[in-house]
Amino acid sequence: MRIFIFLYLLIIPILLFSQEKTTSKSSLDMNSKYSSITDTVKKKKAKIAKIDQYQIITLEHDTTYVDTSLTIKSAYKQNHLRKDLFGLLEFSNIGQPLNVLQYSLTSFSPYPEIGFSAMHYNYLQADDIRYYSAATPLTELFFNTTINKGQNVDSFITLNTSKNLNFSIAYRGLRSEGDYINQLVSSGNFRFTTSYATTDRRYALNAHFTFQDNSNEENGGITTPEDFESDNPDFKNRQRLQVYLTDAKSFLKGKRLFFDHAFRVNPKNGNNNLYINHQFNFENKFFEYNQPTVLSTVDGQQVQRFGASYTTSGINDQTHFERLYNKVGLAYENSLLGKFNFFVDDYRSNYKYDRILVDKSGGVVPDNLFLQINNVGGQYEYQKNKWNGRFLYTRSITNQSLSDLDAKLRYNLNEKIQFDFKYRNVNKLPNNNYNLYQSSYVQYNWSNDFKNEKINTLGASVYTPWLNAEVQYTVLNDHLYFKDVSTPAQVLAQTQIVRPEQYGNAINYLEIEASKEFKFGKFALDNTLLYQKVDQSDLILNVPDFVTRNTFYYSNHFFKKALFAQAGVVFNYFTKYYGNGYNPVVGEFFVQNNKEIGNYPLFDLFINARIRQTRFYLKAEHINALFAKSDYYSAPNNPYRDFVLRFGLVWNFFQ
Repeated sequence: MRIFIFLYLLIIPILLFSQEKTTSKSSLDMNSKYSSITDTVKKKKAKIAKIDQYQIITLEHDTTYVDTSLTIKSAYKQNHLRKDLFGLLEFSNIGQPLNVLQYSLTSFSPYPEIGFSAMHYNYLQADDIRYYSAATPLTELFFNTTINKGQNVDSFITLNTSKNLNFSIAYRGLRSEGDYINQLVSSGNFRFTTSYATTDRRYALNAHFTFQDNSNEENGGITTPEDFESDNPDFKNRQRLQVYLTDAKSFLKGKRLFFDHAFRVNPKNGNNNLYINHQFNFENKFFEYNQPTVLSTVDGQQVQRFGASYTTSGINDQTHFERLYNKVGLAYENSLLGKFNFFVDDYRSNYKYDRILVDKSGGVVPDNLFLQINNVGGQYEYQKNKWNGRFLYTRSITNQSLSDLDAKLRYNLNEKIQFDFKYRNVNKLPNNNYNLYQSSYVQYNWSNDFKNEKINTLGASVYTPWLNAEVQYTVLNDHLYFKDVSTPAQVLAQTQIVRPEQYGNAINYLEIEASKEFKFGKFALDNTLLYQKVDQSDLILNVPDFVTRNTFYYSNHFFKKALFAQAGVVFNYFTKYYGNGYNPVVGEFFVQNNKEIGNYPLFDLFINARIRQTRFYLKAEHINALFAKSDYYSAPNNPYRDFVLRFGLVWNFFQ
């Protein structure tokens, strides 16, 4: 099915571009006004569409433009998530969970999510969706090779059927076999968006629909790290390394319907405007952990990797989640004072299983968690001269103690120097899988009533031609996490038991990040350095002290400037620390204090090239693995990626 969808998305743009332009006055032909920015044929009286007429709009109505340039920053985004992965650590296969090196990358919402956060890196949230306005039809094709058999594609087209109405449709598909036993990753992300505004901008709408599924074969990690680290040539074929799980799989899918619209009460746009706005979000998710063979084999001995189970085979743990969100507000906009928005919202969710469990002691694990939360809040936006600010405050008016204060302020000293300030105070409800989980594994069943997490964050950033720097200080209270609670006897028996815990003491987290690119003619050195410090009574929030990425490269034009190319080397490194382990039963990372990872260099060689709007990428990842010691891990028992040669391209079409 995914292949057919991708072919459809590939063929439609081709058909669009192959059609002859009509001259009918009744035709909605965008080219009656604009010719393509890539057109080389001069047309009488035709207007050339500029790049700023191809707009990308966020949920918060921040606008950027389509970028077809080739820079080292765009090369960092040549991956399955289409974003810079600095501060995140990939597993050996593409699409597997990402271990967090930089804690500030963690996002927070005061509302409870389904949980299973390790499965959500390839899942697009509502604020990840982008909306568009295009002078002419725009298509983007993305392709990347994967690990062993498979491919990664992202096909996208957007067009304005009129000045007021835009549509976009996109599909992202990933399939990667991996190098180890039982490691196949397969995912699909379908997105449809539309944007509409009346000519007088009195009414405006952004809406989208998504259908997403992520399927990961789970091997539980290798059973004998000493074989991996021995550098024995026999084990260079990673299929010979024994793993805990040979047929387990986790699966996450979700559907979402979302729209955000506003109506201006006064007929004409003036210095004082009054708006009625409404946001709607309906989403359902489904998580499944499937393990046909319960017992694992380690050195010829059978072990209960996750402890005793209620069944001897065919474990199939399923979790369902539904969420309905409505927000209605009234906004007043003044040309001098800014924009004031007051709103009330209604959040309802149902997190459920198909049974009620009663243990031997009479303890009950219920079958669902139903929540209904109502908030009131206000938001103030100000943009004047060199200042730009957004301030949000919400608070629950129902029984739940929930609140969110989010303040952001930007000062543009001039075109080249910018200062950002932010403060966030979140009183957050626990994710549902902390409070309730059911499994066929006996010790993976719980019903809790944890307190809210409290997160206070203060940060400042500066962007200059000489240095970009950011400092952030965070205080965590009542921090929730998953912990390895295996007894010494269970550890000896190769058994891993993970449960949610709440930390009673405060955790203080400091982050300082700096980046700077130095240029020497056609050579350049791009540097990003991260320093982190955690003050805590116990090892709960574990991150490396230092993380660095340094890229040295050469850039030049060739063939009468028809080709622009870059070639260089990327160096990645982080200091040793107790990296979080990964547990597939709950789809979460957990705190462990037994195995340190890190303190190994990663070298990548690359060649990037651009011809008009087409960008090519060739990368030799982790090239030092060919001769270095095999001591590189993404998590305990989960090695990092071996050397691999990968190719990718991004191809933009403008009609």
